[in-house]
Amino acid sequence: MLTGASRGLTSEEVAQRVAAGQTNTVSTKTSRTTGEIIRANVFTRINAIYGVLFVLILSTGYFIDGLFGGLIIVNSAVGIIQELRAKRTLERLAIVGQAKPTVRRDGQSAEIAPEEVVLGDLVELGPGDKIVVDGPALTADALEVDESLLTGESDPVVKQPGDKVLSGSFVVAGSGTYRADIIGDESYAAKLAAEASKFTLVKSELRQGIDKILKFITYLLVPAGALTIYNQLAGDQAWPDALRGMVAALVPMVPEGLVLMTSVALAVGVIRLGKRQCLVQELPAIEGLARVDVVCADKTGTLTENAMRLSEVREITPGHPVDDVLAALAAADPRPNASLQAIAEAYPADPGWRVTTTMPFSSARKWSGASFGADGDWVLGAADVLLPEGEHRAEAEKIGSRGLRVLLLGRAERAVDAAEGPGDIRPVALVVLEQKVRPDAKDTLDFFAHQDVAVKVISGDNAISVGAVAGTLDLPGADKPVDARKLPEDAEKLADTVEERAVFGRVTPLQKRAMVGALQSKGHTVAMTGDGVNDVLALKDADIGVAMGAGSPATRAVAQIVLLDDKFATLPHVVAEGRRVIGNIERVSNLFLTKTVYSVLLALMVGIAQVPFPFLPRHITITAWFTIGLPAFVLSLAPNNERARTGFVGRVMRMAVPAGLVIAAATFVSYLLVYKGSGQSELDKIQAGTTALITLITIALWVLGIVARPYRWWKILLIGGMVVLTLALFLIPFTQKFFALDPSVSAYTLSAFVCAGVGIVLVEAAWWIGRHLVKRSEA
Repeated sequence: MLTGASRGLTSEEVAQRVAAGQTNTVSTKTSRTTGEIIRANVFTRINAIYGVLFVLILSTGYFIDGLFGGLIIVNSAVGIIQELRAKRTLERLAIVGQAKPTVRRDGQSAEIAPEEVVLGDLVELGPGDKIVVDGPALTADALEVDESLLTGESDPVVKQPGDKVLSGSFVVAGSGTYRADIIGDESYAAKLAAEASKFTLVKSELRQGIDKILKFITYLLVPAGALTIYNQLAGDQAWPDALRGMVAALVPMVPEGLVLMTSVALAVGVIRLGKRQCLVQELPAIEGLARVDVVCADKTGTLTENAMRLSEVREITPGHPVDDVLAALAAADPRPNASLQAIAEAYPADPGWRVTTTMPFSSARKWSGASFGADGDWVLGAADVLLPEGEHRAEAEKIGSRGLRVLLLGRAERAVDAAEGPGDIRPVALVVLEQKVRPDAKDTLDFFAHQDVAVKVISGDNAISVGAVAGTLDLPGADKPVDARKLPEDAEKLADTVEERAVFGRVTPLQKRAMVGALQSKGHTVAMTGDGVNDVLALKDADIGVAMGAGSPATRAVAQIVLLDDKFATLPHVVAEGRRVIGNIERVSNLFLTKTVYSVLLALMVGIAQVPFPFLPRHITITAWFTIGLPAFVLSLAPNNERARTGFVGRVMRMAVPAGLVIAAATFVSYLLVYKGSGQSELDKIQAGTTALITLITIALWVLGIVARPYRWWKILLIGGMVVLTLALFLIPFTQKFFALDPSVSAYTLSAFVCAGVGIVLVEAAWWIGRHLVKRSEA
């Protein structure tokens, strides 16, 4: 019978505490507010630069040259819309994926949201439960709590009544209850919750690379900008013309779309994954997914379904009430695992034995048990752990080789919680359970094989059984499973073994963690999937931790990715999305940085030669539209399955610097060939600028063609569309007048195409040389 204290709070007491504000509501946000999002996307450094230049153009009266000012609106609007969409997606999914504590009120147990816990609530604990508020343990039945997220210590801490439990930790084994004494902002949970499902572009190799590139560009902008301003304003040009030339030179130096496209690509990735019931708790996880080359998967809940079914019971020692023992063991555990649940379904009739003590299952022991006084002390656990070498163990391994789980039911010499252990175990029966292989597991493994991603099956189950399951899925190396108890302790030898083999059984939580570290020491980017408490340490250390939504709250708390639909088959889509995002960001980075390089170099060349800048701001705008802006937007959202590699900055600069140098030189030469000196007429200016613009756009479109390789029909259509639109600008009388273009002098146009032809040959040569150098460096 439940006492008043053990019944928990009454409904009236809960209502009083809610009215008094004594709930577990925290002030931390999982994402920025709408106002913060708008301010962050409007008041940017790039918008400020463009805003100043836009005002200068307006002061000249040539409003058409202020077209680039629209980029301020576009940059801000796209960034705001995408982040607001991502914010809604993340917050909706975060609610679905959050840990839900079980509280006892009015003597009834119920799962509630963490923020609904009130001061004084009685919270129940079981294996895998995440502790969401702080307070003293009231009852503890072999309760073991992992506080590694708080202390860094991986060994579980045994809790006794009166001991304090802290939010942010989780239950490894046993059960119990505790009282919520510290809630809300004062608890450890308040500090940890802000890290989950947070929309923020935190540091990553990709963004660090972009920051490094932008810093390099800033160094170039200062001298180029200063020289351009001096050259345009110190000459004999009219003030409005000088200002327009200065703005036209400065605007393309800023890679305005690079940061925007990066943010958009990541935000779109989060949204697309969200539609697949995949919660991305940290945005850099998308980048990490693109680099993954090894996936470590737990068998249970990943390759096989969580639910199990009792297949058969084989008696070893006759004369024992096996059915009653199994029913009693299942009834004695208040939070049974999948194995005990299957046994409880097969033996629902509780014999009513008096339970004197219990020992919950733990991954370290590989067994659970209970003592029933005069009815004996019984253990149920892994047959290959509890049985010595001999006939019965060989029989268990033979059964396990078919992919079945084999447990030993044995009678212990002493109480299961005895300080010196339960003593000798007398084998009574083999309990055979079967698991159902997920129907989508084979297709998932095939995808990874085609994408050159190695899969390692790391399980706590019998190695032969795990190998049998993996073998049915045609996993390479499944015929050579490794018993983790025989793994070498030497770090280097362990790394060699883990890299060479594919299936591992009887792996302890600490070994899982060590195996992830061993693979990382070999230069691999490792994703770890899991759903149980025994996977938490490995999930924390893996480059990307992937938890199943129905798994323990502890695994969801430490993982960067949560598969809310519990489908291992979702993982290929997650990996593919990561590759798409990162591969496309690198692709479009080549376009934006090539433009910045040729803009800076052309400004330097013009400044040193002391000639007017050849272009008007409107020319720069249309160049950006058709050689970068529209194509980059399409390419950033295109399919891309190539695995991301390190060395992002080097690869991009090997393309952008030579291409930018060639474009700047060819454009400058074509300009000088038709430039008629300081006394040239307005028509001469337009014709000279048109000639230079033809050269620039022609080579820039060729660079777009290089970046778009390998070609697909839609890429050819994209490039062809940009060529047609560009030709229309130069050939249609209205656009000629609107954009101040005059290609009527055939000699000038021919010289422009000759310079462009030479530039294309040089750009192509630079691309092939750069590609060869990249392959050599990665070989």
